[in-house]
Amino acid sequence: MRRRDAGEWSRLRSANEDWLRPWEPTSAQSWGVRHSPAAYRAMRAALARRARAGITLPFAIRVEGRLAGQVTVDNVVRGALRSGWLGYWIDREVAGRGMASLAVALVCDHAFGPVGLHRLQADIRPENGPSQRLVERLGFTREGVLRRYLDIDGEWRDHLAYALLADDLPGGALARWRDRAGR
Repeated sequence: MRRRDAGEWSRLRSANEDWLRPWEPTSAQSWGVRHSPAAYRAMRAALARRARAGITLPFAIRVEGRLAGQVTVDNVVRGALRSGWLGYWIDREVAGRGMASLAVALVCDHAFGPVGLHRLQADIRPENGPSQRLVERLGFTREGVLRRYLDIDGEWRDHLAYALLADDLPGGALARWRDRAGR
């Protein structure tokens, strides 16, 4: 995430409000306030602090040179667990072209390779079929249902817990993405 992306991020998030709102955490602030350039700058600063501390891996998705989404591995835990939680969003205009899947595959390989994580977990609402298909295509395994897990879009929502382990894909997630993209 670049400092100069504030305006572009704000416009993109505002244009995608209807597309993204059902999957976003509940907030007392309006969408416009939460997705203003000032909010971006605050989010970016927090991500940078967390990245320096080793507990967040934030990445921008760029398509044809423009900002199109974000992938973040957050709540990275070291020690015996060596895991993190995966989150992502993509611009509706580029959804369905494999860009989010490619970005997630690259981030998974980075997390399992240089970062040294063992497990990534993605928690997805049961109503979000496209997101479930994305992680399933990349080799994530559905492990269970987390009842009333997160306060999303105004209510406590169930989530499906998916996980990918470093040794699930010996050739890596990008190789799996390439294999699936060729079909």
